[in-house]
Amino acid sequence: MQLEIRPDPAEVGRARRWARSRLAGTGIGADEPLAETLVLLVSELVTNAVVHTGCPAVLRLSLPGTAAEGTTVRLEVADASDRAPEPRYADGDATGGRGLALVDGLADRWGWVPEGAGKRIWCELDHCAQRRADAAACGGDAAVCGDGAPAYDGLAYEVV
Repeated sequence: MQLEIRPDPAEVGRARRWARSRLAGTGIGADEPLAETLVLLVSELVTNAVVHTGCPAVLRLSLPGTAAEGTTVRLEVADASDRAPEPRYADGDATGGRGLALVDGLADRWGWVPEGAGKRIWCELDHCAQRRADAAACGGDAAVCGDGAPAYDGLAYEVV
């Protein structure tokens, strides 16, 4: 599923609402940390496309039919700019420049690839039905999915 994004900052809110609406029926509750993180990542990547390229973009989501153990949620934003994404290192007083650092900290994997005359930036979140409590009961401090990959641990970031 995909959403066409115009080069307008108002599109960021529309992209967040669209992503939330797509979660219905996947088994991922709107109030789960995974859903909240997904919406934050949508916001960051769409903002980057709108602000830094000034070009239209396409937001794509690959969501599971149900939130089964070991499923992966994939988010992609494609734009017409050939400029590579450049992580910036913002100081404590800066009001911007933290988007890709958030993506790096929140996503299980992320990257970018050239696509036509532009590029596609992608990130993935792993979802696992197994809970941290199950791992703790076995003497561990982190849950793992059936394939041995770490489970989504629900890190929280506050947007200020």
